[in-house]
Amino acid sequence: MRVHHLNTGTMCPIGRRLVNGTGSIFQRARMVCHCLLIETSDGLALVDTGIGLDDIAEPPRLGLKWVRQTKPRLDPAETAVQQIKALGYSPDDVRHLLLTHLDRDHAGGIPDFPKAKVHVQRREYEMAVTHQIPAPKGRYITDQWKHGPDWSFYGEGGEDWFGFKGVRALGDREPDILMIPLPGHTPGHCGIAIRSQDKWLLHAGDSYFFHGQIENPPRRAPLALGYFQRKADMDRAARVANQERLRVLNASHRAEVTIFNSHDPADYERCRCGRH
Repeated sequence: MRVHHLNTGTMCPIGRRLVNGTGSIFQRARMVCHCLLIETSDGLALVDTGIGLDDIAEPPRLGLKWVRQTKPRLDPAETAVQQIKALGYSPDDVRHLLLTHLDRDHAGGIPDFPKAKVHVQRREYEMAVTHQIPAPKGRYITDQWKHGPDWSFYGEGGEDWFGFKGVRALGDREPDILMIPLPGHTPGHCGIAIRSQDKWLLHAGDSYFFHGQIENPPRRAPLALGYFQRKADMDRAARVANQERLRVLNASHRAEVTIFNSHDPADYERCRCGRH
């Protein structure tokens, strides 16, 4: 399967050294919304959707506090739908949206692909959409799915993948795409594993925010980034435990699996330039 790495939303908070670990505290940092466009035998699949056109048209719906803190660029050209058009595809060619979770900077592009099936972990849906599990106030932007998308749900069982339990996200048609439960950031947070040629890619979502966190020995995230990560955790113990599992996977299977997160520009540039 051919995989395209897309940045579907640049965020520029103040304090580059405290976010990226380099530069001055007075410079703007750079964070990305790292998504994947996958060419499959069943059309295109998109892993996470980043910030969508409706979010850009109406920034306050993202939350004034969130916009003020993260300073998103809000460039329509960065949206997944516009980048997919630039590659010569139609939005209708996108058949599947595979979401690590439903936070605003991951789910904003859902309305841009109304014909796509939206794949999420069931616990994420029960918290964000049906509210069967109480969610922190303001955590999710329900306007991002008010059009009533076609949902597909997954539990936590399934086949073994390097010690993790996963399920086939697209069934027998695509055995090389797996949803890997990685709760902590949210209860239904998961990673998406894709076999591309002779190697696996693992989009770990918000399981970690700074590339040094899964190195061995690990490096602490820059101060502001680490604070934001802890503040966003719904289950910190689970997130820390899964981060350790990713660190072990990275140390023992680096030649077989490339791990990256959603927002670290270093991870994004490494993948975009093919430095796996």
